[in-house]
Amino acid sequence: MNTVHMKINGMPVEIEAGSNILAAAKKVNINIPTLCYHPDLPAWAACGMCVVKQENSPKLLRACAAPVQENLSIITHDAELYQIRKTVIEMILSTHPNECLTCARNGTCELQRFAAEFGVRHQPYEVRIMDLPKDTSTTSIVLDPSKCIKCGRCVQVCQDQQGVFALEFIGRGDLTMMSPAACLPLNDSPCIKCGQCSAHCPVGAIYEKDEIGDFVRAVGNPKNHVVTQIAPAVRVALGEAFNLPAGTITTGKIYAALRRLGVAKVFDTNFAADLTIMEEGSELVKRLTTGVGAIPQITSCCPAWTDYMEKYYTDMIPHFSTAKSPMMMQGAITKTYYAEKAGIDPATIYSVAIMPCTAKKYEIGRDEHMHASGFNDVDLVLTTREFARLIKASGIDFLSLQDEEADSPIGAYAGAGTIFGNTGGVMEAAIRTAYNLMTGEDLKDVNVEAVRGLEGVRSGVVDVKGTKLKVAIAHGMANVSSLLEEIREAKAAGKEPPYHFIEVMACRGGCVSGGGQPYASTDDVRAQRIAGLYTDDERSTVRCSHQNPEIQQLYADYLGAPLSEKAHHLLHTTYTERPIYKK
Repeated sequence: MNTVHMKINGMPVEIEAGSNILAAAKKVNINIPTLCYHPDLPAWAACGMCVVKQENSPKLLRACAAPVQENLSIITHDAELYQIRKTVIEMILSTHPNECLTCARNGTCELQRFAAEFGVRHQPYEVRIMDLPKDTSTTSIVLDPSKCIKCGRCVQVCQDQQGVFALEFIGRGDLTMMSPAACLPLNDSPCIKCGQCSAHCPVGAIYEKDEIGDFVRAVGNPKNHVVTQIAPAVRVALGEAFNLPAGTITTGKIYAALRRLGVAKVFDTNFAADLTIMEEGSELVKRLTTGVGAIPQITSCCPAWTDYMEKYYTDMIPHFSTAKSPMMMQGAITKTYYAEKAGIDPATIYSVAIMPCTAKKYEIGRDEHMHASGFNDVDLVLTTREFARLIKASGIDFLSLQDEEADSPIGAYAGAGTIFGNTGGVMEAAIRTAYNLMTGEDLKDVNVEAVRGLEGVRSGVVDVKGTKLKVAIAHGMANVSSLLEEIREAKAAGKEPPYHFIEVMACRGGCVSGGGQPYASTDDVRAQRIAGLYTDDERSTVRCSHQNPEIQQLYADYLGAPLSEKAHHLLHTTYTERPIYKK
């Protein structure tokens, strides 16, 4: 590794060549303020907050985009730089609404934090606020362009990391705004509702649709039997809202908090993740052993990914697993199997899902298959961020709660269910059970290290007693095209498919950094959340989905067998071509 030797505020720093000055400053525990920069995205030096001085030079450098150099000496903070940064904040505030108390980002806004830190107490510049309407066209996220500070993060993540191109720069100068092409409503654009724009926006210009009030009203209605489920990734991220380290497992406290909120039954989406593996794994084995169904099989548990596929890769529809996402399976089983076992009228069940994902708000009304129980299988989705606000608003001292257990008969889960929350987790869980379905034996070592990691695209071969199962994983939508093009090329050339099984997740790292998770996701944070999921897996007495006793009981009592007629009706779906731009 080539290294560079330099100084930050007189302190020597040795750092990898090609790094930026921001990274060099962090090595000596100095934070340089930034607004447009995010470690997920290429630096483009738009805001000017990170200016630093080159010693013995009149030059001002933008630390996010300036590369380190041998013998470079940088000053990061002095009276002049303080005033420059304060002026930048004041100029941004001159075109930003003064609506902090009613803003969705109140308390978590990066601009608000800097205004406080730099002591901005009055507005020295003429205020010029653009009068722009909110875009509430989707069921998932809201655009408030009047609050946009033109940092460009949303455009970068939508185009470069996600490859969706739902957002772009419209206009010039003060009139610049981030919007779908031709200023279309977001719901008429290619948007896949992944929410990465909202997760990367530093202010309140993009945020999840807030439905906390619906939850409060549902619990307060004595006619409702309110049940909940929590997604795998929620348990390792929610704690951050209560100042716990990223990756802290808070499952038991979440169960306890939900009961204090007035919920009748607390279930777990991990149960349905195990159920998904039974259906999806059986589907894969059927395709491999009978030749019925396209190979490779591609996972379908991510609603943003299925939306993307239906818009951009419709020729891949035959390759998609027909298995619904765990959330929707849990919803269908709740209003059928659970209702029957408990002797409850399913019409009175109000089903709430706590999810890391804004696209889940869209998924519950995606098509008629989301009503397989005869009702809305899931009535309401709250993101992790909404759930954290709800707990705080309800006066619950989250950290003091004693751990509690989920309810039966659809609350128990195997370790395989919990790792669904990260990239490679669905693949690993599927391999653990597919191995059993194909050989009648269990893996001696259920830790499938070959599919783990944060590389955007990963591939490998899993030996299933002599059968070489070729697998691939992609996360972040912009990474998936290379895999799909390989499949297209092999088809066109009449060759064997390059893979048997592919896992895709829309968000980098998987659900651990979904669009509804706590803000400030970086690869370091993702790694900590992922480590938490694998810790939960390792602590589980049951590690494979097919070994979950409540899953076994569900099939024995109600479904019969994976891929049965009843299972297909409740747990499977279909896909259709959708226009990229709605007319």
